[in-house]
Amino acid sequence: MSTRLLLSVKDALIRFSEEPVFENLAFNIHENSRIALVGKNGAGKSTLMNIITGNLELDDGERWEEPGITIGYLHQDITPKKGQSVYQYILQEIKEEDRELHSYKVDIVAQNLELDVNRDMTHLSGGQLRRAGLARALVEEPDILLLDEPTNHLDLEAIQWLEDYLNSYRGTLMVISHDRTFLANITNKVFWLDRGSMKVSPRGFKYFDEWSEMLLEQEARELQNRKSSVALEVAWASRGVKARVKRNVARLAKVREMREKLKADQASYRKATQKIDLKPLPNIDATSKVVAEFYNVHKSFEDLKILDKFSLRIQRGDRIGILGKNGSGKTTFLKMLIGQMEPDQGSVKRRKELEFSYFDQKRSDLDPSDTLKKVLSPGGGDYIDVMGKQRHVCGYLKDFMFDPSRAFDKVSQLSGGQKNRLMLAKILANPKTCLILDEPTNDLDMDTLDMLEEILCQYTGTLIIVSHDRDFLDQTVTKILAFEGDAKPQIHIGGYSDYLNFKSGKAEKKRDNSTSQDPKQVESKAEQDEPEEKSIKPQKLSYKLERELMQLPDKMAKTEEKIKTYNESLADPDFYKRDANAFHEMTKALADEEARLERYESRWLELEELKMGG
Repeated sequence: MSTRLLLSVKDALIRFSEEPVFENLAFNIHENSRIALVGKNGAGKSTLMNIITGNLELDDGERWEEPGITIGYLHQDITPKKGQSVYQYILQEIKEEDRELHSYKVDIVAQNLELDVNRDMTHLSGGQLRRAGLARALVEEPDILLLDEPTNHLDLEAIQWLEDYLNSYRGTLMVISHDRTFLANITNKVFWLDRGSMKVSPRGFKYFDEWSEMLLEQEARELQNRKSSVALEVAWASRGVKARVKRNVARLAKVREMREKLKADQASYRKATQKIDLKPLPNIDATSKVVAEFYNVHKSFEDLKILDKFSLRIQRGDRIGILGKNGSGKTTFLKMLIGQMEPDQGSVKRRKELEFSYFDQKRSDLDPSDTLKKVLSPGGGDYIDVMGKQRHVCGYLKDFMFDPSRAFDKVSQLSGGQKNRLMLAKILANPKTCLILDEPTNDLDMDTLDMLEEILCQYTGTLIIVSHDRDFLDQTVTKILAFEGDAKPQIHIGGYSDYLNFKSGKAEKKRDNSTSQDPKQVESKAEQDEPEEKSIKPQKLSYKLERELMQLPDKMAKTEEKIKTYNESLADPDFYKRDANAFHEMTKALADEEARLERYESRWLELEELKMGG
């Protein structure tokens, strides 16, 4: 059954500086659609949203909307007005006579987005301004709601509330977001902007990877067939044309045209499918297994208790994801870890030679007046050291999806996502033994996220990430430190999905225990449950962890084989006399492999314990 058409665009042409962004663009938006709008940086996502709102006129083509429909748009940037309260801003577009009816929605939305409706808009931080903009868009309830990165600066609890709210939203949605899990949970259609054209999937973002790969494979087959066809035509042309009749001359021109078109399409395909070639990160040389230790730590701010009798041991190679609501203590924990803050009671011990690379979500290390080149090379010069190798600044900028011509642009000219990419480029050039990333995914597009995930998967030091991006945590960490508001953060083995399964099981068990009202029944149930509590309960690991567990024995066997080979070579009494340098190199390599084997064995025990319910 077809749904009501709300908006349609046909044969649209949009030019910026004589360059077409879109040619022959056509799409329809129907009632009850939940659309994920995806595409690379610069693909035209914001342009498309401005076409939908009518803020951008077409250079050619048609735009039609059903008379009387309303369109709301959550912009990336919001300019606050002095003297305007959050409450007034949220209701700004609502008619005076209707504001009383909408006031209850303001309370519901503002409470879940942790907004004080009485505060002046000019006193809000950037993240709070974004939440105010989101609140306004939700309260207005337009027929078509356009959301540009709505999850930025929201904690997980707020994101999950937003998902529920949008899933019950009666209007039509179009969403740009880097949060894959968020898109998968709320969409039923995908608009994919790819090289100036739009491809539409009738299913939600959950199936996007599978669908887009199928289209690219189909394109690759078509290009191969065209290549074979053009090769036959070229072979004909190269034999010479005996009679220069019009038919043959026209065919020669057609061959040249086919060849040029094929070259352009092949280049376009390579650009669309290319992956950044990342050099493997070097192994972090560290001897001590314990990186840092919190022992019986207490920390409070006035009457707010942040940590209470908190103890945690962080070991070399740990990959920890930190979760929690805003203000629950995550930043306090990080500051104590790097020595910027001391506990009220207890102790925080750090390995003496421990070095930190710290990504600060406030980007306080970036000077707005510096150029991109100066940020990466503060001492001047065209080359920088990247993991022991000299790289040209422009080439390294290109790795992080910057046009090399922007090397002399000021930091102040960059968008929020570009500033994050620049910070990551600076930190990841030479990451220290402990890498701390505080909300690195804000304002990043999916391509940059994929690149960051690849880099972090190769990193062998200690990794600590604060993030509300669930898919990103699942891909990069193996432990979760959850700040749940009780001043006693808990550590959980696995990624975010495993933590969520744990929470769901805990809540379900609590519900089961509360269903029986008879004290005797409760007591009887407790007696029945007691042996099960003590017994081992196998758990189903996530696909990612199950795959990791399956691969570990092979990795351990290969590492043991290397250790055996090194030991046999070092046992040769003449080895040192023959080549002292090679002897020292092999001794170092042996220590690295032994440390690697220790990490593999510890990880294998962790996963087996998790699988068995220990």
